[in-house]
Amino acid sequence: MLVEGFKGQKVQDVKKPIQKMMVEKGEAMIYMEPEKQVLSRSADECVVALCDQWYLDYGNEEWKKQATGVLEALETFCDETRKNFEATLAWLQEHACSRTYGLGTRLPWDEQWLIESLSDSTIYMAYYTVAHLLQGGVLNGQAPSPLGIRAEQMTREVWDYIFFKTAPFPKTDIPKENLQKLRREFEFWYPVDVRVSGKDLVPNHLSYYLYNHVAMWPNDSGKWPKAVRANGHLLLNSEKMSKSTGNFLTLSQAIAKFSADGMRLALADAGDTVEDANFVEAMADAGILRLFTWVEWVKEMIANQSNLRTGPADTCNDRVFISEMNSSIIKTEQHFERMMYKEALKSGFFEFQAAKDKYRELAIEGMHRDLVFQFIENQTLLLTPICPHLCEHTWSLLGKSSSIMKAHWPTAGPVDEILIRSSQYLMDTAHDLRLRLKAYTQPAKGKKGDSKAPAKPTHCTIYVAKTYPPWQHSALSLLGKYYKSNNGALPDNKVIAMELGAMPELKKYMKRVMPFVAMIKDSLEKNGPRVLDVELEFDERAVLLENIVYLTNSLELDQIDVVFASEADDKVKEDCCPGKPLCVFRSEPGVLVSLVNPQPANGLFSTRIDIRQGDSKDSIIRRLSRANRGIKDLSKVKLMRFEDPLLGPRRIPVLGKEEEGKIPISNSSVFHISLQENKVHISDNGLKMDIGGTLIYLVQ
Repeated sequence: MLVEGFKGQKVQDVKKPIQKMMVEKGEAMIYMEPEKQVLSRSADECVVALCDQWYLDYGNEEWKKQATGVLEALETFCDETRKNFEATLAWLQEHACSRTYGLGTRLPWDEQWLIESLSDSTIYMAYYTVAHLLQGGVLNGQAPSPLGIRAEQMTREVWDYIFFKTAPFPKTDIPKENLQKLRREFEFWYPVDVRVSGKDLVPNHLSYYLYNHVAMWPNDSGKWPKAVRANGHLLLNSEKMSKSTGNFLTLSQAIAKFSADGMRLALADAGDTVEDANFVEAMADAGILRLFTWVEWVKEMIANQSNLRTGPADTCNDRVFISEMNSSIIKTEQHFERMMYKEALKSGFFEFQAAKDKYRELAIEGMHRDLVFQFIENQTLLLTPICPHLCEHTWSLLGKSSSIMKAHWPTAGPVDEILIRSSQYLMDTAHDLRLRLKAYTQPAKGKKGDSKAPAKPTHCTIYVAKTYPPWQHSALSLLGKYYKSNNGALPDNKVIAMELGAMPELKKYMKRVMPFVAMIKDSLEKNGPRVLDVELEFDERAVLLENIVYLTNSLELDQIDVVFASEADDKVKEDCCPGKPLCVFRSEPGVLVSLVNPQPANGLFSTRIDIRQGDSKDSIIRRLSRANRGIKDLSKVKLMRFEDPLLGPRRIPVLGKEEEGKIPISNSSVFHISLQENKVHISDNGLKMDIGGTLIYLVQ
């Protein structure tokens, strides 16, 4: 402000004093108008009429300060609600609290006026604590009180005794033990743990709610509200619900269409916080399908539990699955406590199911029975608050004798975050390898017809780095130093570029350094300070090797080798860094051999595959399964060769004697090829035999 007497002060702080000064000097007058055009239900334009009226002075500095104190300790569940409260308390001044018509209580000191509804409905929840003892559960108040108390006996002094600890015992014919019971009920249930209401009531009703609790109990903060949860409105299929447009759905219609649990799932998924929730019917249909699929999978696991793996649950993927379940239980509980139902559904159902699907995909050795049923039990409990009927049914499928409503919330065990991140690294690497493989098999860019797609590779070498290249190591070290010294903040890129440019060892890399810095900055926001570490927190080579069968099958390759980048050429050393492996695809030559299945009526036919140098029995069976999708369980495949590689394939197989004239190939057998002669030999126990051009496979 530049006005004399108010220089240097904020406009918002001196508005009222300047207004008062100008009115007193006759330089201004006060008039009132709506913030925007207001139309009545009869379509007439409304104006502001200044009437003889009673006001509640919400602008009183002392009262406003106390209400602000309530807000500071109040749980609002989202920042936007808190900001709306703060803005309301900042501008709120006088509020007309009386009217001359309608329903309401007479103003005690001026009975020609009625207290208007917003001013008379902000501490009614205090009445809820004793209503059952006064009305006997009948809303219209015509039932007798369980304590024998009549309405006219509830004087102001009686209410004071119930609501205020220090109030003296009133003059009343109500028995003392009955009044003490009413007081105990109020003291037990109050304060309000959480008030749930629409976001449009924050500027009025909910703000008055804070003010009036302070006015009633100014010296007893234990009676002030603990939390307010404001929610948005509900959209239907991304549009406002309207009967005139037909975009309308009643609760009974919705339940008939989607079921109670289907509705609850869709509503939970519709949105949290003060954003308008969007109920989409297509999403409700998809949710019901998800629930149906889940129950069918549970039935399948129960029916086939004898086929699941038993013994110690200590493989890498077992331990990852356990940690991911524990992590989801913790997150889901936190979301439910904050009434963030969309987030609870995300972590407690969608992500929980995704963890199971990943475990099923990665566990080449099979899923562990104990973990599968632990997952089913935990999933059922996590989903119960949203889909109680379906979960009760699932609970009974598990053979539980009591209702799930009597079950305890699942207890989360320890969470190994590093193990979870190593598993995510595996999935990211597998995804990256698929993209690189797809790019590798695309024709080279050029004129049409000039190039053709390369042959599908058979082998891959993955290079992993223990440390960053020197120039990246220097950049990371500098960023880490800034991050620690600036309390978790990085300076502007110009400052970083100047310091990095002054390092002689980085001069020839400057074109690559700043893009690298930008990438690290972006990753820092998403993943936290661990991206500044110069080494990974887990052994990425060990992670890849432990899941090499999954990677090989996923990419449909014959072999994948994982080696350190330090063993490769300089280009690989420069481009490879921790957490970002490089891969090189190649095709190994082979000799075509026929694999024949002589078993009748099984749908498994003859096929031709390449045998490559150094192949084993297992590698050939894996290759066979990729060529013949009818083979599901590789452990049931038996690979054999003819005793007579020349005449054996010419003999007609005898039904029931498919193994006659054939020799099983052992696990220790190694295949050798001669490309010049187009022949395949097998060596076993020091003996080398020609297998001819045909092998036999049986599926037991």
